[in-house]
Formats: sequence, C-alpha cells, structure tokens
Amino acid sequence: MNIQENISLKPFNTFGIDQTARFFVTVRSIEDLKEALQFAKAENLEVFILGGGSNILLTQDLDLLVVKLEINGIKLLREDSEHVWVKSGAGEIWHDFVMYAIEQEWAGIENLSLIPGTVGASPMQNIGAYGVEIKDVFESLEALNRESLEIEVFDAESCRFGYRESVFKNELKGQYIICSVTFRLRKQPVFQTSYGAIQDTLAKNGVKTLSIRAISDAVIEIRQSKLPDPKVIGNSGSFFKNPTVSFEKYEELKDKFPAIPGYPQDKGVKLAAGWLIEQAGWKGYRNGQIGVHDKQALVLVNHGEGKGKDLMNLSQKIQDSIFEKFGVQLQPEVNFI
Repeated sequence: MNIQENISLKPFNTFGIDQTARFFVTVRSIEDLKEALQFAKAENLEVFILGGGSNILLTQDLDLLVVKLEINGIKLLREDSEHVWVKSGAGEIWHDFVMYAIEQEWAGIENLSLIPGTVGASPMQNIGAYGVEIKDVFESLEALNRESLEIEVFDAESCRFGYRESVFKNELKGQYIICSVTFRLRKQPVFQTSYGAIQDTLAKNGVKTLSIRAISDAVIEIRQSKLPDPKVIGNSGSFFKNPTVSFEKYEELKDKFPAIPGYPQDKGVKLAAGWLIEQAGWKGYRNGQIGVHDKQALVLVNHGEGKGKDLMNLSQKIQDSIFEKFGVQLQPEVNFI
C-alpha cells in the first residue's frame, strides 16, 4: 500500500478545486482498506473516503488521510425468470456500470445514464433521475464498519432511503464505508419515459420501438445538452435538491407566479430548483473564476482557478435570494468538505 503525502486533490474532484490532502492512498481491496484505516488510527488521523469526487466541494486543505476507493468488479450472483441480481464493487464508475447492464440487456437503471460518480456513492444519496431512483433497483450493500473493521450487510429497509437521502448521510454518517452494492435488475424492461424530455427526444430521434438503449441514449443526449462536461468546466452537476413544499404553499406560489412548475408528490409538491434560481436572476452569473452555468441555473461552475469557499458563499447567496423571493429554502445536494 502506497501512502503519499501532500497530494493535490484537483484531479480527484469534478469542480477542479486545488486543495491538498496531507496523506493520500488508493485502495483496491477490502484488505487494503482495513490496512489504511489501521494506519490512520495509529497516526491519530481522520479518514475521508473519496469516490468519483462528483458530489463534493472542497473548501480547505485536508489534514487527514484521503482514501481513494477503487474496489472494482461486476458479478452476476443469481437469476430467475424475471430478475438478475448483480453485485458491483463500490469503485466502479456508475455510468460504466449502467452501460454494462444495458449490454447484458438488464433493465432498470437506463434512466440513470451519465450520472457522475461511483457505484458506492449511489445508495449513499439514493441517486435518481427521470423517474427512477436507486431504491427501485436496490437489493443490498456490504459496508465496512470503521470501528470493528467487520463487513456488515444492509438491505433496503435498513438503508432508510429518501429523496437524495439514506441512513449513511444521517444517523450512520462517517461510521461505514460502502464496499459493494447488489442490484435487482429486470430481464423484461418496464419503460419509464414520462419524465423530462425523454418522449420528445425519442420522437426527435425517430425511435419507433422502445428499448433500454434508446432510453439511455435519450437521457445521455438530454443531460449533455443541459449539463456541462466537468472536463471542460468544473462543476458537480445539480448543486441543489429540488425542494418540496406543501400543497397550500404551492397554491400560494401559483397565485404569485403562474408559470411555476410543480410535480405533486405524496406529501406535497416538488418544485424545480433550477427554475427558481433562473427566475431570481442567477442564470449565467459570473464573479471572477466562479459562477452559475449559462444553460442550466442549477449548476454552479468553476471557470478555472475558483476557490471552494467562494462557491460555498455563492451558494448561500443564492439560497438567501430564493428564500426572499419565494419563501422556499433550498438545500445543497453537494457535500461541503
């Protein structure tokens, strides 16, 4: 195991923020992971687990051990007439896993194409897009208990999934490291095309017969048209969660802002955070090296040498302005480090 010192994290976060880790190590097995945790304990160091770096905003140098998780491998565990159960290492790139499933004609995650990050991060915040969430295809996960160094198994109920939430972001935050995830995928697809511009994109592309690949291609096309490539301009995709308000609050907003989009849920109406931010005048905003993307107001960007603290301050200003204009509190989807 090669533990390095004073390593720039710029290549390891999609915002491209240049902050330094005091210690850095890449682990490719559970045994390596245990060894890294033992090193940190002996040196009295905190540990930060790094996946794809697509959902973090670095605001300072990290005086700790950064563990880059690259536990890979995809394995078909079992199957029946309707489903396959597929286990993936936490270090697999999420989009690569989706593409692998499509090649095998396993359905259920095609709507989640091109979401950045790793498989291990997917249940942590219950990633979702275009009407599908991880909880819909989740079977179980294996996670290493940081204290006991024992592997424990969590089923869907014990993960307590919510909107961009799980037990690992709340009660068990910092106590476990996800090492693998098992998904239950379908042999016969159940197509989900009613969200976003999927149907319009399929029609534009002349798709006559639905397939999981056609839906994946449409989702990729939509995401690429809306979201900037982190390799071109630093960003983490959607910076804020879409807020949910009460039915009464939505009617109140509808009276003041007739064009406001709303999506009824069980416990209220989900609003489009990007629409709120755009209406508040932030779309295309730029201050030096940081700003808001000119095509998608939900995306904060680093134009080159931006600082994490400046982006954090900008996000707070956006939150304040949205609350002042609409009386709605936005919550970041990105984790501040």
